[in-house]
Amino acid sequence: MNLIEKTCRAILPADTQMMRLMQEKQDSLAKPKGSLGVLEELSVQMAGIQRTLELRSAHKWITIFAADHGITEEGVSNAPQVVTALQTQNFIAGGTGVNAIARTEHIDLCVTDIGIACDYDRTGIRQQSLGRGTKNFSTEAAMTREQAVRSLEIGIQTVNEIERLDILGTGEMGLGNTSPSTAIFSVLLDLPVASITGIGSGITEQMRQKKIDLITRGIDLNRPEKDDVIDVLAKVGGFEIGGMAGAMLAAAARSVPVVVDGFISSAAALIALRLCPELRGYLILSHRSAENGHESIHTAMGLTPLFDLKLRLGEGSGAALAMNLCEAAAHVANEMITLEALSRSGGAC
Repeated sequence: MNLIEKTCRAILPADTQMMRLMQEKQDSLAKPKGSLGVLEELSVQMAGIQRTLELRSAHKWITIFAADHGITEEGVSNAPQVVTALQTQNFIAGGTGVNAIARTEHIDLCVTDIGIACDYDRTGIRQQSLGRGTKNFSTEAAMTREQAVRSLEIGIQTVNEIERLDILGTGEMGLGNTSPSTAIFSVLLDLPVASITGIGSGITEQMRQKKIDLITRGIDLNRPEKDDVIDVLAKVGGFEIGGMAGAMLAAAARSVPVVVDGFISSAAALIALRLCPELRGYLILSHRSAENGHESIHTAMGLTPLFDLKLRLGEGSGAALAMNLCEAAAHVANEMITLEALSRSGGAC
């Protein structure tokens, strides 16, 4: 049994009895039933995942995987490829958007180079590179099947190395990675490429039309087999997408809630779901991305985002914001008193 199979087999269905007990607990707290809305729903989901009524949220991590993409040579991004390396260094320096949000929530970051193309200062960055970026999937397969498998394994191993983990968020860095994500969604969800192709790093409408043509060409050329998700990842995917998918599986195998970021992280979640459908109960979709088609994508995946702030930064920034809601849900469940206890506290009218 390989590492991916072993990890998937360790993912058990969410504990429905514990979810029922948490709902009963929520209904007994000193508040009108259902008055905390989605926070109550989160506590019920977390109880099923963690298999306890004493929810854990102290140890929060975001695993960030960074890699480049050969398709950027076609002009699908308005920034140079070196930005992937520079921004990855910036995660360690603490100057990115997700750094700023993570500091407010006391979230730890784990940054992995899984395929950066350019040379850079590697200090503080985990080195698990599968190559200097993927190939240009509009002209050939993005990677070999062996690389696709290895990307998933790296993601699993990354999470397995985290000693104390209560909630996991996923993040990424990679110029051009909305293109492989769009291709993955199109193949696996039978969605038209044009309807889900966005502006990514802020490209013009003319560039977006070119991007649509390139993604369509890549799918037609490589003919990924939709019933073989590793084949899809290999032919039109990305190293960091595989890494995030593996990380999600590893967290679920440890009974840890998985907070999905936006468009690219959703592509990783879809890959992981096709490998292990039981993962669905562990996934918390943080936000609806401003990228085209994300609403139809999360609807097709059966996931409801917690909020819509018009985000399209990536990096795990939306996941970091949502992890605060998860922690709040845990504290509400753990710390609020019951109506019965309130009535015993005294007072008369």
